Amino acid sequence: MNQYPWLDEYLLSKPGCTKDYKAEWGWWRYQVGGKLFAALCQPGPKYTDYDCRELLTVKCEPMLAELLRSQYPDVIPGFYMDKRNWNSIYLDGELPEEVLRRFCDDSYSLVFDKLTKKLQKEIKAASE
Repeated sequence: MNQYPWLDEYLLSKPGCTKDYKAEWGWWRYQVGGKLFAALCQPGPKYTDYDCRELLTVKCEPMLAELLRSQYPDVIPGFYMDKRNWNSIYLDGELPEEVLRRFCDDSYSLVFDKLTKKLQKEIKAASE
């Protein structure tokens, strides 16, 4: 069970965020400028290591990603993503709320900062 009922609203509050459902993956995707910054999914029974637990996957700086995994038991290498740059968080775990918010903020910033300056301006202008 998701311990963070505010999560969807929080992700959608990011400037320029769009949300869609990728049926063939079973993922809710959160994007900015057409680029993924967060995804919600629940790996099925064939992924035995995940015990059908709901996950949030977010982008992360590679060195920080490893540090966070060692610091928090509910943070694991990104499910079905590049394990260097993505972390997944078990949403039925006990990660402090403020830490999860920071993960979301950092992921959004990493992706937003890679967008073209023109697109960044358009997103900022649309959110004002």
